[in-house]
This record gives sequence, C-alpha cells and structure tokens, in this order.
Amino acid sequence: MVGKVSLEIQFIHSICAIVLKGRWKDILKPNVGNHVTSAAINQVLFQLSLYGYGPSLSWEFYKWVESIPNYKHSLQSSWTVVHILTKHRHFKIAQNLLEKIAHNNFLSSPSVLNALVSTNCDPNVNSHVLSWLMISYANLRMTQEAIQVFEQMRVHGFKPHLHACTVLLNLLVNERLTHMVWKLYKKMIRLGVVANIHVYNVLVHACCKSGDVDKVEKVLAEMKFNGVSPDLYTYNILIALYGKKGMHYEALSVQDRMERSGVSPDIITYNSLIFGFCREGRMREALRFFKEIKGVAPNLVTYTTLIDGYCRVNDLKEASRLREAMEANGLYPSVVAYNSIIRKLCAEGRIRDANRILNKMSDKNVEPDSITCNTLINAYSKIGDMRSAMKVKNKMLEAGLKPNQFTFKALIHGFCKVQDLDSAKELLFGMLDIGLLPGYCTYSWLVDGYCNQGSEEAIIKLLDEFNERGLCLDVSVYRALIRRFCKQESIDYAQRIFNLMLGKGISGESIIYTSMAYAYWKMGKVNIASDFLHELYKRRLMITMKIYRSLNASFADDSILGFFWSHLAERGLISKSILKDMEHLKLPNKLTFG
Repeated sequence: MVGKVSLEIQFIHSICAIVLKGRWKDILKPNVGNHVTSAAINQVLFQLSLYGYGPSLSWEFYKWVESIPNYKHSLQSSWTVVHILTKHRHFKIAQNLLEKIAHNNFLSSPSVLNALVSTNCDPNVNSHVLSWLMISYANLRMTQEAIQVFEQMRVHGFKPHLHACTVLLNLLVNERLTHMVWKLYKKMIRLGVVANIHVYNVLVHACCKSGDVDKVEKVLAEMKFNGVSPDLYTYNILIALYGKKGMHYEALSVQDRMERSGVSPDIITYNSLIFGFCREGRMREALRFFKEIKGVAPNLVTYTTLIDGYCRVNDLKEASRLREAMEANGLYPSVVAYNSIIRKLCAEGRIRDANRILNKMSDKNVEPDSITCNTLINAYSKIGDMRSAMKVKNKMLEAGLKPNQFTFKALIHGFCKVQDLDSAKELLFGMLDIGLLPGYCTYSWLVDGYCNQGSEEAIIKLLDEFNERGLCLDVSVYRALIRRFCKQESIDYAQRIFNLMLGKGISGESIIYTSMAYAYWKMGKVNIASDFLHELYKRRLMITMKIYRSLNASFADDSILGFFWSHLAERGLISKSILKDMEHLKLPNKLTFG
C-alpha cells in the first residue's frame, strides 16, 4: 500500500515536471495519458500552486486540460482552483469560475458542500468562496440553495460576508418569507456579523412587507443602540409603512425627524405621503403635500396616485384636470393612470366615455393591459352586452394578454345574467382548461341560472361533462354545487350531488354536512338533519368561524338559524372558543347558548 502511494506521488511530481518544462503535450502521450485521472489532475493543480508561481500556472494548466477532447474537470478540481485563485486574491476570476460550476453542479447539497469544505482548511478562503456562492444562488432566486449554503457556513463556523447576508435577507423579503428573515438575522449575529445600514434597511423593509409596526420600532431602537443612523431609504420605507397603515401622524413625525436629521426628502418621500392620504380619499391633505413638493419634480407616480385618489372620491373632473396638467409638464400618463379613470367611468355606467379614454390611449400609444380589458369586460357584462364583452376579450387575446380569473368570472356572470347558460358553461370549461379554479360564486351563478329555467338536471349532467373532458373533480366543485342547491332549497338535487361525491370516494367537509343538515332542518326533516350532524360528530368535524359566517351570510333572513346554532352547540359540535367568538360577533341571528 505504501509503495502504491509512493508511486502515485512520483507520478504527480513527474506531471508537474512536464508542466514546468512547458512540454504539456507529453501528457497526452499514451504512456502518460492512460494513467492520468481527475484525482491526479486535482493533485497536480494543488502542487503547481506551491511552486512559487502564484495561481497563474495552476489556472493556465486548468484551462489547457479543459480543452482536451472528451475530458471534463471533476467538481473537486474546479473547487481546488477556485480556492487557489481566492487565496492569491484573484477574486473576479474565482467568482466567475464558481458561478460556472454552481450552475452545473448541486453545490448547495449539504453532503457535497461538507466534502468540498473539508478539503481546504483555510477559514478565510472558505468564507470568501461560500459567501460568493450564497450571493450567486440569491441572485438566481434559488432561495433554498442560498439558505443551505448559509447553514453550512454556520455549521462550520465560517463568518459570511456582510454583503452576502444583505443579499440573502433581501431575497427572503422579496419572496415574502419575512418569518425566515428574523431567524436568519439572529443566526448571522451569532456568527459575528455586525449589521450596517444596508442590513437594517432590509429589516425595516421586511416590517413594511408584513405591516409589522411593533417590530419596526424594535429595529429602530436596535439601530439607535448600535449607533447606526437611518438614511433616506430607511425614512422612505417607514413613511410608506405608516401611510399604508393609515398612521398619518407617525408618517408626518418621520418626515419631521428626517428633515431635522439633515436628510432631504426626495420624490419617493412625497409620493408615499400623498399615497397614504389618497388611499383614504383625503384629497385635501394629499393636494397640500403635492403643493409643498420642493427641490424635486413630481413624477409619473405622483400624478397617477393623485388621479387614482380623485377617482376614488368621484371627482373625475379633477382627475382629468391633473391628467392634462401632467401632460403639460412633459409627463404622459401610463396605463395605470388611464385605468383609474376608465374604472371610475365604468362604475358610473359611462362606458361610452370610457371608450373615448381608450381611444385617447391609442392616440398616445399607450397599450391597454389586462386591468383595462377586464374593467371593460366587467362593465359590459353587468349591462348584459355580452357581444361587446366578448369583443374586448378577443382583442385582449390578439394583444397577447392572458385572461385571468377575473376575466372568466365577469363573462360567466354576464352570460348567466342573460340566461345564455351554454356560453357560461363553455367559459367555465375554458377556465378549468388553463388551470384557473372557479370559486363558489361562479358555480352559484350557473346553479341559479339552471334553477331559474327549471333545468336542475343540467347541473347533474354538468358533472358528467367534466369527466368526459378529462377534468378532475375535487371536493370544491361538489361543495359549491351542494351549498347553492341548499340555498335554493332544492334539497333533492343537493342530496344527489352529495351521493355522487361519496360514490367517487370524496369525503365531505364540515361546510357540506352543515349545509345539508340546515337545509333538511329548515324543511322540517329533523331526523335526516340529525343524521348529517351525527356524521359530523363521528368524523370529529367541528363548526368553524368561517362556516358560521358563511351560513349567516347565505341565510341572513332565516329566523330559525339561531336555533340551529344553539342545537349544534348542545351536540358538542362547536368549541367553547368558537362559541365565545360567535357571541361577540352579535350578528342578526340572536344566539341562545347554554
């Protein structure tokens, strides 16, 4: 064994000698090349870096070997070169190579990283390399991979770069994984990372995303304790957060604090303050801040926010005046501004005026988006002009815009309204074909439409059509149909669909059993209702606040609903905490528990 190891070492040294003499092609000769393995290449690369040539000889040899036909470097060889380059501070080349191998290999795997990290004992180099790897994965939005690299650094006690920490935390915020932001931040601090303004700004941004005012106060207190002063970005996020929460006093206090700190507001500051008032329809205050803008010019966002605000308070005249004012200042409204005006005109039934605005958009080369089209489709569907609604939908498709759930819901509702149930049904299938799930309302419109025509059997046939088209039915479809038939007091059809559901091996949910029980209870068929309630109890299904609110909304005018809830409470189907919440709601149906 010792002799074999000695021979391997001699072979490595002989390869190194060939490289040093510049006779690299000799390695390709059969007497040498047949014995060259990826493990040998890895050892050669490492040995060459020790001969006083720095990383250049190892790097040149690495590239030359890579050019040999049918040869591919092992992950270990590439990792070795990355470390050699990093150790000699050739950071840019090392980063580029690392990104290249990260794309082609599962570097984030704990077992792979463990094996690679253990081959190099320099903690400083490992910190550099793993920090770059974190950044690379984060920039590619490979969240799990970036976290796994960080965890490996933590396990091995390597301190990540501050920039890598900032990039990873920012990724988590943008992915709305704010609960993970705080966990990772605590781990980073334990590894010895000292937060700077950029890290704190990410934390403040996380609070803004989650709307957590209490936590943002803690972050600000920590900043103050650590001697880190807020910058313009910090103040702007805080104003945006308070504005969204309707906390105008706090937002104005932040503005005052930033000005006293010598930080001048920018247009984002003013826009956030204006937005906070506009979203509540407080246009007088919003306009005051608009007039107070100094040192910066109002931009597209400023005017769009004000236009939307005036549309919210039904002041289309002022919204139109602002649109003209922004054009006079060399700013041309975006589709967002036009959408606000079109939405308001459609809400007032002024579709002809909305179309005039649409023509102005065309004149200004502003392309309508999905919101524009959906607004018009909804407006036409509400008045039963389905020909115009479908015309807008077709134009939407021609423009490369994809119909969404709102598009289909508006059209289905419109066709149900004009009693064109076949068209409504085809749209339902079209919706499902592209992976969009109809909600309770969509199915209820169809059920109501067929019931109004006395064609309840068509709903039963609808389930067969689902199967014929290869569409998989889940409990949500049966739930919606059963609930609506119960609302329509068509309990026989509700029972048939319930039986079909069980026949397919699909278990009912609490809302299904509760709806069926109440429908039978209302008809005076208390024994059958009791059977459904017994099934609820047997399956340990309980009444939730969602079910309570849902039935109260559906049967708001039923005087006996309160007695039904009292009966369920007596049967132990409502927990004490839910009972307490129900009593606090004080809904129209007076509850008598106990």
